[in-house]
Amino acid sequence: MAKKYTIGVDFGTESGRAVVVRVADGLELASAVYVYPDGVIDTQLPGSDVPLPPEWALQNSDDYIGVFQHAVPQALAASGIDPVDVIGIGIDFTACTMLPTLGDGTPLCRLPEWRDHPHAWVKLWKHHAAQPEADRINATARRLDQEWLDRYGGKISSEWFFSKALQILDEAPAVYHAADRLLEAADWVVWQLCGVETRNTCTAGYKAIYQDGRFPDTDYLAALHPDLANVVETKMKRDLAALGDRAGDLTPEAAAWTGLPAGIAVAVANVDAHVTVPAAQVVEPGRMVMIMGTSTCHMVLGEELHAVPGMCGVVDGGIIPGQYGYEAGQSGVGDIFAWFVDHAVPPEYHQAAAAAGLNLHQYLEQQAAQQTPGEHGLLALDWWNGNRSVLVDVDLSGLLVGATLATRAPDIYRALIEATAYGTRVIIETFEASGVPVTELVAAGGLPEKNKLLMQVYADVTGRAFRLIGSTQGPALGSAMHAAVAAGAYPDIQAAAARMGTLKDEVFRPIPAHQAVYDRLYADYVMLHDTFGRGANDVMKRLRHIRNQARGLV
Repeated sequence: MAKKYTIGVDFGTESGRAVVVRVADGLELASAVYVYPDGVIDTQLPGSDVPLPPEWALQNSDDYIGVFQHAVPQALAASGIDPVDVIGIGIDFTACTMLPTLGDGTPLCRLPEWRDHPHAWVKLWKHHAAQPEADRINATARRLDQEWLDRYGGKISSEWFFSKALQILDEAPAVYHAADRLLEAADWVVWQLCGVETRNTCTAGYKAIYQDGRFPDTDYLAALHPDLANVVETKMKRDLAALGDRAGDLTPEAAAWTGLPAGIAVAVANVDAHVTVPAAQVVEPGRMVMIMGTSTCHMVLGEELHAVPGMCGVVDGGIIPGQYGYEAGQSGVGDIFAWFVDHAVPPEYHQAAAAAGLNLHQYLEQQAAQQTPGEHGLLALDWWNGNRSVLVDVDLSGLLVGATLATRAPDIYRALIEATAYGTRVIIETFEASGVPVTELVAAGGLPEKNKLLMQVYADVTGRAFRLIGSTQGPALGSAMHAAVAAGAYPDIQAAAARMGTLKDEVFRPIPAHQAVYDRLYADYVMLHDTFGRGANDVMKRLRHIRNQARGLV
């Protein structure tokens, strides 16, 4: 295997990244990034001046093909390897990111008759405009006593598959009926690579209510909308493929895009967060892997099935075969820090950062790290993009308490970091109260690599050791590992994790004095969390309603 390689392709929110990985030991030889030309479409469609409503987030499926056409050949060239030594390619994707297509996989947004219709485009994971549909899905599930609801913490999110599918049907029935397929973008890009339409068990289980071998039944779907009754059979039903399986062989067309040999293994699709777990050498219960970027996904394995309030889902074999894979998450983490830096930092900090040769994030981190816990006198709720877990409510919003005329930008920057750590602690404590232990944290994603203050704060707030994956490309490495399994180089993902996964030696441990202060602050965070998040004070929802009225949206 010394001269055998696989390609991992990680489709993120703003760009796609390809990494060339040596199968024998997981060594990453080279990588390349392709930034999506249309990025996140949240104001208006490309070539259109018609504004999109609030909470919309779309993408252009053609941008994904650009990743295969640009990032993969660039990574190959940079690696210096002979492409004939590549034995497989695997992908991971944000989820639920879904799109409507024709029966041959052609996205509706490519067709002239649908190009100007927003519902014909890809709905990105953070498209939150399907909240009314999610509310209906949840209310109907409770009314009809659907057992699967507990597997998703008692609530289906507006981000997930059936919420988005139902929104298309409610608001654009012509688009819904024109679509022969509704599918995850993860499965769509694999279809483009190998010419075989598949459905992976990960996205089906976590995002499309696939439990115990079946999707929701026809009677339940019909209760949501008569035209939704047969959606599984007519627009999405396919035999599900397990993680690490071979979806098919690379087609000549895809080989021309990528510069790879036709006929190599194409692995079944996976989700960016879930595929990262074995890349961090986590294949056993108790160690929570946190994929930290614009948002955070929290993944932990368990040997038993438990109902955890507000979790995103639990799926048997959804991450590692033979174990229950639990998922929770925070809808905004890096996005919150970016919002503050982009919109709320005075010019003098920009100037000071430039003079110090640092970007603004680095400068604010440097300044905030000089403070002791509690010194800034602030407390924040981390809901700038709603709450994914454990409240599952996209209509919640951010909160900052304690600001005075003496408050400065580094104070708020640190308070926002701390708020996201408190949000993670709520998730951890909810898991443990439900019978799922969490003994250690392992971080992956771009955020921990860039921010050492964040690492220490998370250790202090949670009271747990915090480690970092050895790769800066955790999802892409995990995809390359699954490609190695699909190509037959390893018998299973556990074996691949032992040889190809990686962790850094550095460990961040809680500082007792800091932990004591954060325990006090966390108690007040929980009070605010429950006051504003559990119905005692619905001012956030009232403000949102007044905003929508002012914009003529209700």
